[in-house]
Amino acid sequence: MVTTLVPESEALLLEKARAEGITTGRERWLAMSPQCGFGELGTCCRMCYMGPCRIDPFGDGPQTGICGASPDTIVARNLLRECVGGAASHVGHARHVLLTLRDALEGKAPYEIRDEGKLFALAARLGLETDGRPAKEVARELVDLALEDFGRQNGKLHNWMRARAPAKELAMWEELGLAFSNPHNEIETAMHRTSMGNDADPASLLMATLRMGLVDGYAGLTLATDLQDVLFGTPQVRRVEANMGVLEENSVNLAVHGHNPVLSEKVLEWAVKLEDEAKAAGAERINVVGVCCTGNELTMRHGVPMAAHNLQSELILLTGAVDAMVVDVQCIWPQAASLAGCYDTAFITTDEMVRIPGATHIEFEPRHADERAQAIVRAAIEAFKKRKGKPVHIPNVKSVGLAGLSVETIVEILSKVNPDDPLKPVIDNIVSGKIFGAAGFAGCPSLKFRDTAMTERMVKALLRENVLVVTTGCTAHICAQAGFLTSAATEEYCGEGLKAVLTAVGEAAGLGAPLPPVWHMGSCVDNSRIVDLLAALAAKLDVKIGQLPVAGSAPELVQEKAISIGSWLLALGLMVHVAPAPRILGSPVVTQVLTHDLEEITGGRAYVEYNPEKAAAGIVAHIAKKREALGI
Repeated sequence: MVTTLVPESEALLLEKARAEGITTGRERWLAMSPQCGFGELGTCCRMCYMGPCRIDPFGDGPQTGICGASPDTIVARNLLRECVGGAASHVGHARHVLLTLRDALEGKAPYEIRDEGKLFALAARLGLETDGRPAKEVARELVDLALEDFGRQNGKLHNWMRARAPAKELAMWEELGLAFSNPHNEIETAMHRTSMGNDADPASLLMATLRMGLVDGYAGLTLATDLQDVLFGTPQVRRVEANMGVLEENSVNLAVHGHNPVLSEKVLEWAVKLEDEAKAAGAERINVVGVCCTGNELTMRHGVPMAAHNLQSELILLTGAVDAMVVDVQCIWPQAASLAGCYDTAFITTDEMVRIPGATHIEFEPRHADERAQAIVRAAIEAFKKRKGKPVHIPNVKSVGLAGLSVETIVEILSKVNPDDPLKPVIDNIVSGKIFGAAGFAGCPSLKFRDTAMTERMVKALLRENVLVVTTGCTAHICAQAGFLTSAATEEYCGEGLKAVLTAVGEAAGLGAPLPPVWHMGSCVDNSRIVDLLAALAAKLDVKIGQLPVAGSAPELVQEKAISIGSWLLALGLMVHVAPAPRILGSPVVTQVLTHDLEEITGGRAYVEYNPEKAAAGIVAHIAKKREALGI
């Protein structure tokens, strides 16, 4: 039964699916219930074939694995492996962008540097000489430094970590033994460490998890974001539309889904170039729309509509209006390919490591990007010809908002208030209490929490308490669809202090209206932008990031990537709210360390709360504690 909290667009399409006998993730989740309790507690071990072993949480059955591994060991090993999965995803993404930039500089791939300013700023931070040098020459040296990190065997500090990590935190990590050199070595070591018969010390395993979080943060998130800005441009503020109402019945609707803009940038480019072919086929135009994080990438840089978050990737196909869904990596549901076949939708996989039965595979790699992008766009046009004239069911629901608030854009906006010291107005208003604090929302939507509107209710509760919200990933889609990226949301949801600040800054920036109370800062990898902003504020105050009145939240935890991002934030000293609980509750030791003891080591701690209002209250209480410690 669809509850009243399911968004209108989703409710309409779920009813359509039921009427047509199509199962969606919602039905598959219900059929899976109750889910495995051992798995949820983290006490199921599959590290060897004497098992699987599982620990009885009630104390009546087995209390160790067959090898003697304790529940604390089992849980800590499993957590580290989840963190490895997330870090590997982001590091692989970053390396792919790096190799694309290398090929472009060598004239082997049809891409170019679009932001020389970002390039030179990065080069300077990495200690490279930039004065009077051509951009390509500097970029080649930058690429060499990044490639060096992936092959380094001398144990020296990772270049991007050295250049991009906050100084106070880096000193702490070096003292704790958390700093790293080569991300591939770290991933290999973590997998070896957690294989049967190796590390059984939960404390050692948890420190390795924090270290893996740093691998994700600097060899994954930060590296990917930095190089994507160099290649595709640093995002600027754009007015965008969101939700499935952005589909157009009489246009070729081409949905890009996944994470890597190396693909989606080229698809968008060729959609523009081949529009005459679409018109010749009877379409009004080619309408490129974004799903998941690659949608955020195109939204930030080009204003492409935000059509759907990950959980809606099946539902958008149910409209019958999507002519092609082209995917790259991460968060792709295998069922989508089968569903696409019901509606003449071309479902196109493009990455060599993402093969899905029922999909058309068009191998996409940078050296032949133009050729492959043309093939993808023409496949969408051909699908439109089959679909033309057939009924479609596009929900008449969409919202508008502002997206693309990179750190550079935020500083530019704030400079309208104080040109000499752009961050001073933010700090002054935090000190005065008009901005009580800030919370970063990241991650995916979960079937376990969508019917309760977990993310939306938390955001509303925090805004009432004058807590500014910044967001990335699929939570950015949720916030866009909820109307939080608008000036009207500032008027409707904010406490008086935050409302006054956002109004003043919006007026000074020439918007003629308040800034929105939720700032769209990008895709999953762009959590690095949030950390950069916090690092700038902390440096201004001469404190650690963990001393700021801020917190992070993965309000609807789904992916291993959220575990690795959260581990980075814990290492930075932040409180991180998660729901549901990570799979740690089967270990008293791991639970105690992550929710309490870690605060004495890095300053960070995990906070689990399923009720949205209580979760927001917990974040507010944490912010109040940090304010008190700062004397404000």
